[in-house]
Amino acid sequence: MDALYFFYAFLFFLLPSIPSVFSDSGTVGVNYGRLGNDLPSPPQVVQLLKAQGITKVKLYDTDSTVLSALSGSGISVVVALPNNQLSSAAASQSFTDSWIQSNILPYHPNTLVEAIAVGNEVFVDPQNTTSFLVPAMKNVYASLVKYDVASSIKVTSPVALSALQTSYPSSSGSFKSDLVEPVITPMLNFLKQTGSYLMVNAYPFFAYSANTDKISLDYALLRNNSGNVDPNNGLVYKSLFDAQIDAVFAAMNALGFNDVKIVVSETGWPSKGDENEVGASEANAAAYNGNLVRRVLTGGGTPLRRNEPLNVYLFALFNENEKPGPTSERNYGLFYPNEQKVYNIPLTAEGLAGSPSMMNGSKSQVVAQPPSSVGQTWCVANAGAGEEKLQQALDYACGEGGADCGAIQPGATCYDPNTVEAHASYAFNSYYQRNARGSGTCDFAGAAYVVTQSPKFGSCEFPTWGN
Repeated sequence: MDALYFFYAFLFFLLPSIPSVFSDSGTVGVNYGRLGNDLPSPPQVVQLLKAQGITKVKLYDTDSTVLSALSGSGISVVVALPNNQLSSAAASQSFTDSWIQSNILPYHPNTLVEAIAVGNEVFVDPQNTTSFLVPAMKNVYASLVKYDVASSIKVTSPVALSALQTSYPSSSGSFKSDLVEPVITPMLNFLKQTGSYLMVNAYPFFAYSANTDKISLDYALLRNNSGNVDPNNGLVYKSLFDAQIDAVFAAMNALGFNDVKIVVSETGWPSKGDENEVGASEANAAAYNGNLVRRVLTGGGTPLRRNEPLNVYLFALFNENEKPGPTSERNYGLFYPNEQKVYNIPLTAEGLAGSPSMMNGSKSQVVAQPPSSVGQTWCVANAGAGEEKLQQALDYACGEGGADCGAIQPGATCYDPNTVEAHASYAFNSYYQRNARGSGTCDFAGAAYVVTQSPKFGSCEFPTWGN
């Protein structure tokens, strides 16, 4: 196929899910936490990041082994000055001078330190460190200026959505009144003056799991839905993620800071949770993160700031077995500690071309493309979609879709195991392979997704492209 034709055809396929195809695409990074006793070494992690095409990572400290491992990798990194050092950083620039000398200068620029996150969710810190935040940020910046690296390293701080007093509708977003004068306004002033950005930790999972009677799962997972209209300005929101971010933008606008940008410092969805953690599942985690990556990398901002690209850091790189709290806290990882994927989603723009879209179920816009150069791929059923949805998609694939379903008929080679998931997987894969693994051909309205290892259902062998 002519390369130019493929480009325009692929762009046409993406049109329904791109707010503005002329907007710059955003970036996707990942949070690298290390609260686990079975995690790979930092050099191994760097090789994993490079193999996955991940070029941005965020840390929760300035660990020397990690920063050394990142040296020369081309991966930019956000480091952190932890909450327990805020009071010292606020009290004296000599402290931040020493901190920069010890934790930044020995590594940068061979290790590309992009920003320093001063504290993390300080407003909910039980140690009451809020009053130290802005003075600490100013001292860190002054130290960067002193050592002539302020032009290449931003100073910021991640805030939780709990800093908002009002978040619905998004246009009514406002910060908690007791935070505005003491810390929010001075912090935003500092960010504006230094050309930095506000970091925001946004988790639609928490809002959904606590309000399943009011929030639809499709809306939370960035899947195709009718959307919600903001009654104040008429803007239509197709995802809870966009609504949350615009609530923060509205809160900043209300204070006169409509030119300060946002970076989403944490967002994710757990692949496992306790019984009361509604929605925590592998299928939902794959849908949320996969759709969010597609949303970010195909361009377009939020309804309130359409022309500003979204830049996000997914949480998290690994499942961390030493994290306290509910089961979900230990199951946000994209990877297991053995470096195997928890689920298969694209993490780069290159990966999007051959990935399934869980945003909609259209099968009319098919773009043929050759097999991925990185190895074979197959299409399998998403058990989390439920048997009714799988059966509907199975009927389509074997009927109008033209999949070869002879092998799953009674007595045939792939009839056993006789389950909807197994039969649907075979039919979906046949449809996917027959359409040359075209983008969008392994979707079925969220009932299917792509895997990189041959499916195992009894002794059945799944065909690949060209067979």
